[in-house]
Amino acid sequence: MPIRYFLITVGSTGDIHPFMYLARQLIAQGREVTFISNTVHQVLVEGAGLRFIGMGSEEEFQQLVADPDIWDPRKCCAMMFASYGQHIEQIRAAIRQARGSDAESKIGVIAHAFALPAVALSRAAGEIDAIGAAYLAPCSVRSIHDPLMIGQIPVPRWVPLGWRRALWGFLERGWIDPVPLAHINRARSDAGLPQAQSFLGHLAQVPDLSLFLFPAWFAAPVPDWPQPMMMLDFPLFEAQSEAPFDAELSLFLEAGDKPIVFTPGTANVHAARFFAAAVQACARLGKRAILLTKERAQCPAELPAYVLWQPYVPLASLLPRAAALVHHGGIGTTAEALRAGIPQVITPFGWDQFDNGARVRSLGVGEVRNSRMLRAGGLARSLKRLVDSPEVSQRCREVSQHFQRVQDSSAWITQIEAQLGLS
Repeated sequence: MPIRYFLITVGSTGDIHPFMYLARQLIAQGREVTFISNTVHQVLVEGAGLRFIGMGSEEEFQQLVADPDIWDPRKCCAMMFASYGQHIEQIRAAIRQARGSDAESKIGVIAHAFALPAVALSRAAGEIDAIGAAYLAPCSVRSIHDPLMIGQIPVPRWVPLGWRRALWGFLERGWIDPVPLAHINRARSDAGLPQAQSFLGHLAQVPDLSLFLFPAWFAAPVPDWPQPMMMLDFPLFEAQSEAPFDAELSLFLEAGDKPIVFTPGTANVHAARFFAAAVQACARLGKRAILLTKERAQCPAELPAYVLWQPYVPLASLLPRAAALVHHGGIGTTAEALRAGIPQVITPFGWDQFDNGARVRSLGVGEVRNSRMLRAGGLARSLKRLVDSPEVSQRCREVSQHFQRVQDSSAWITQIEAQLGLS
């Protein structure tokens, strides 16, 4: 039977690119792919030649990212999941639209973890055949093993596993479960399905296969990750990676030493303090800088000649010409800096960024600074230590060597389909 895939993801551009990479690889192997995501990403996805079905409106997405609570570790879960029931229905409707009247194909879904409860309902209704969960970052999966970060607070290595398990239970009951679990169980009750007992536990039970989209040298497997599982290399993808630099950027890059690049991520519209510290730190160091953000208003109104603002530049093209990268710690941005072989200062704002920062620091290629207490002096000291260190430079070169190996997509697609029962 023909095999079709629905790739379902939510979030910012950093969450979209890895799924676009997967889509390209599946299409190259002759598979039919439909991409399902927030409507705001339609132009990006269709511009890459992929079939797209949108969910929600651009206004809803912009309202979400405009809320500063999205970066507050104490409030983000309740805010993100406030309309989770509606989100579940949107995913289910998109799956029905993508399937149409096709009764001849086997249909596999590869989904972001947040989409798994909805996809499980579609499988129970016979609308799809198999589910693969795609985890973009190590901390997207619940684990009691090191490194264990509770927001920006690391759990010491000496804390026993039993205590860690109890800590997770406390966090789930009091902080994670209350909002999403109510939406999930309402939908499952309507479908005549048993109730889920915990949000993260439900996410671990849904997939037929868990795909970890990062390599073992970045995050070694631990015993409590869901099984069966596969690990792939970082799915690095930039829709505009081959586009030439504009004249302003080209002239700036050629006019002096390699600049330091600063970005808080494509979805962050609350980073004025970040950019103010960036400009001041570069003034102290006598370094040039490039500020990346679609929101020009986040940057200081008057920029000195040694600082250039750009709304967007593909990191795959820019970072090899940079001295260092200061960023939020998103997994895609982190991986691009590792590939470019440059040091990083990570200033986590929320979500997986704290864990990614801890792993970069343990690799010996970067430092982590608290985004809520970011000051020019501390940022300048971190950059000077990293950029001036021969040991850090050597370690960056060593880590970048991992990216010279190219994974055979035909082999891992064959393995995926065997695990999902599609082949």
